[in-house]
Amino acid sequence: MASKTAPGPNNRSYGETCDTIEARHKSSKISEASPRERLESWGLETITCDLLNRDAVASLLDVANIVYIAGKKFRVDEDLSFAWAMNTHVPAVVAERFKASRMVVFSTLCLYSFAPISGGGWDESVQPSPAGDYAMSCVGRKRMFSYFSRRHNTPGRIIRRHYAIDMRYGVLHDIARWVKTETPIPVETAYASVIWQADSNAQILGALAHVTAPTSPLDVGGAEHMSVRMAAHEFSRRFGKTPIFEGTESEYGWYNSTLAAQRLYGYPVVSLARMIDWTADWVGKDTPTINKPTHYEERRGNF
Repeated sequence: MASKTAPGPNNRSYGETCDTIEARHKSSKISEASPRERLESWGLETITCDLLNRDAVASLLDVANIVYIAGKKFRVDEDLSFAWAMNTHVPAVVAERFKASRMVVFSTLCLYSFAPISGGGWDESVQPSPAGDYAMSCVGRKRMFSYFSRRHNTPGRIIRRHYAIDMRYGVLHDIARWVKTETPIPVETAYASVIWQADSNAQILGALAHVTAPTSPLDVGGAEHMSVRMAAHEFSRRFGKTPIFEGTESEYGWYNSTLAAQRLYGYPVVSLARMIDWTADWVGKDTPTINKPTHYEERRGNF
C-alpha cells in the first residue's frame, strides 16, 4: 500500500502508509474473493504468498516498511503444530528475509499474566508469562522478531494489541448481543480495554515512525478499562432488557497500561461512550455482523 504521506502520530489517514505491505498467510481473510477485490478497488495491490514456503517469501519484493499481521489464534487445538508454525516459524522466516525493513508486528496482551484490577495494569517492561499454546506460540513470535532485530539491527515495534472495536465485531458487540438475546453474560473477566478500530489502525501504522532498534513492545488499546457490567447496563437501557450476569468478578485479568501509546498519540479520537452508542444502534437494528465472537471472556488461553 503506497502513498506519498508518511505515517505519524498526527497523520490520521488510516489506510495510508509509505511502501508498506501487510504479510498474511494464504488462508487468511485477505485471500477471500470479496475482501481482496475490495482492496484492489481502492487501488491497493495484493500479492498472494504462502508464508510457510521459505522460497516464496524470498521471492517477495524488498519494501521499506512492513506491518506484520500473520498468525493463528482461534481453534489452535485443531492443529497445534500449524499454530506453532504460523506463530513462531513464519516470523523467523519473515524477520530474516526482511531484515532491512522497518517492522511493526502484531502481538497480543494475552502474552502476559493477569494483573490486579486495582493497579494500573502491566506496562511494556513486564516480561511475558503465557498460558496455553496460543499465548506461548505468540511469545515465540515475539522472541523470533526480537532475535533477528538484535542480530541485524532491524528497527521495529511489537504491538501488544488490545480489543479493537468494529460495530460488526468486538467485545462491545458481544456484550450488546448477549443483553439483547437475554443470554447470561460472564463477568469473571470484569474489565476489557477497547479501542475503535480506526484509532487502533492509526496508532499501529504510526508506530512505523516510532520504531526502535532493537525492536520493543508498545501497548495499543483504550485509554481506560471498560467495566463489562457497566457496558451491559448501558445496552440494557437502550434495548429495554434486564442483563443476566453469570459468575463473580475476578480481581485479576489481562489488564495492561496504554500510557506509552498515549504519550505518542494522545487520546483515541473515538471515545468509549461513542463506541457504546454506535454499537447499541447497530445491534439494536439487527444490522449485519461478522458473527464471530471475540472470546474476550476466556481466561485459560483457549480461543
